[in-house]
Amino acid sequence: MSEDPEAGPTEWAGREPVGVGPWEGPWPADARYDPELLENGDRRNVVDAYRYWRREAIVSDVDSRRHPFHVAIENFQHDHNIGTVVRTANAFAAAEVHIVGRRRWNRRGAMVTDRYQHLRHHDDVSGLVSFATSAGLTVVAVDNTPGSSPVEVAELPRDCVLLFGQEGPGLSEEAQAAASMVVSIAQFGTTRSINAGVAAGIVMHSWVRQHADLSKAW
Repeated sequence: MSEDPEAGPTEWAGREPVGVGPWEGPWPADARYDPELLENGDRRNVVDAYRYWRREAIVSDVDSRRHPFHVAIENFQHDHNIGTVVRTANAFAAAEVHIVGRRRWNRRGAMVTDRYQHLRHHDDVSGLVSFATSAGLTVVAVDNTPGSSPVEVAELPRDCVLLFGQEGPGLSEEAQAAASMVVSIAQFGTTRSINAGVAAGIVMHSWVRQHADLSKAW
């Protein structure tokens, strides 16, 4: 039977397993630990601090120190970059990732990190804007359009939604109109645009450099 392109892969997609084997010695009494993982080993794509932990315990711990920025990406053309955006948002402990447009998206690029990252769907941009307004978040569009501020020197709001468009066409006109701020990424070569997943990583890291407490990084 062919593999469902919408289904998420195993963490390492058939590659040689990594991680740790079965727990050696007396098992910890801490409820955060998963008996099945303690018995069989933990091959998941998680940092060492979370080895053998239950998934719910990992999410709860990350929730206690998530950053107040959200990430949103339009999904009108079934963009395969969304998985990469989710994976990067997880790495930077974003509050949530918002999928705007089609509910279904290809999860392969997420490498199962969507299990630990809060996701929210909006049918359209207006739904995202309503959420941002109610949550007190500034919508920051990322697009290389005239009048945009270079993200390299822009001051990103601490509480915000970083909104990204599709690979190729970029943000829709509705998304651009809804943003309170538009930032762009400085480019020096011949290409007209940067891959959406790469662009998301650059801007998220710009937020981290400005606002994150680096003493809490792994």
